[in-house]
Amino acid sequence: MGIDTCSKDDVVIYQGATTPLPSGIPTYTVQILNTCMSGCAVSDIHLSCGWFSSARLINPTVFRRLRYDDCLVNDGGPLGSGQSISFEYANTYQYPLDVSSVVCN
Repeated sequence: MGIDTCSKDDVVIYQGATTPLPSGIPTYTVQILNTCMSGCAVSDIHLSCGWFSSARLINPTVFRRLRYDDCLVNDGGPLGSGQSISFEYANTYQYPLDVSSVVCN
């Protein structure tokens, strides 16, 4: 049909441990990547994130928890094909982060 479609499966989350804070709290780097091969952009990216919180401040336009198990990426703005956004957080343990919904542009 010639219409580019995308799905939440096009958004991949990489997460790994980084250098702990001076206080000893573990930190993690998260990279959220749009892997859509047909050039589609995705926006309004929501992740299931439990009671996500961080001892290190995260820019709320990059990533913030709206309510329990609902976090918003990039302030709801578009993430183009091949683009990524990343942030670091600090917590005693790593939060499981999974894409729950996206809007295709």
